[in-house]
Amino acid sequence: MAELVLQAQNREANGKNKVNKLRNEELIPGVVYGKDEENINVQFSSRDFEIILRQAGTSTIISLDIDGEKKDVLIKDFQTHSFKNQYLHVDFQAINQNETIRVTVPVVLVGRDDIRVEPSVLVQNIDEIEVECLPKYIPQTAEIEVSDLQLGENKTVADFDIAKDENITILAEEDEVVCSLQEVNEEVSEEGEEEVAEAADVPTVDETEESEEEAE
Repeated sequence: MAELVLQAQNREANGKNKVNKLRNEELIPGVVYGKDEENINVQFSSRDFEIILRQAGTSTIISLDIDGEKKDVLIKDFQTHSFKNQYLHVDFQAINQNETIRVTVPVVLVGRDDIRVEPSVLVQNIDEIEVECLPKYIPQTAEIEVSDLQLGENKTVADFDIAKDENITILAEEDEVVCSLQEVNEEVSEEGEEEVAEAADVPTVDETEESEEEAE
């Protein structure tokens, strides 16, 4: 993957009014923090950040170009407006390539559309998993093959593809259930059928009008 670069500038604006002015100019305030480093206040284009976030998410290292000086970072956290489509603030974590780091990566169930056991429902218990490793080994996802699942079977943390990678430590118990293939709840299905049947017995407006005309 090509290097992902987010252009940024040092930010002098602090305080609610000054920060709000930045947002009105479609700029996002942010801060870069790292171990044994002073925090760096930055600002950057909202549009540029949206593009980078879509490409990198929160588990891919990006290069933050601060007035020409590049710094490897992760998008650690971001805040959004409660109802406006607007980013309010972003936290970046500075990366030391020689130190292990903890990151959260998304869980991907591979082959879920290839499950042929019918009727059944695939229940996913874990959507993301925390791992620890050197920055160069950060995985994009944690994948599990599920196409071979049978009714009553499950997949655990030990089944992740990255569980076999000695460079990555998964911070969860190996026997923790990630997903399982279960039978469809027959009681729910029967209730649904009864509701449909009862609804079918209710006369429509046209049928009611026809009955009234016949009675007259």
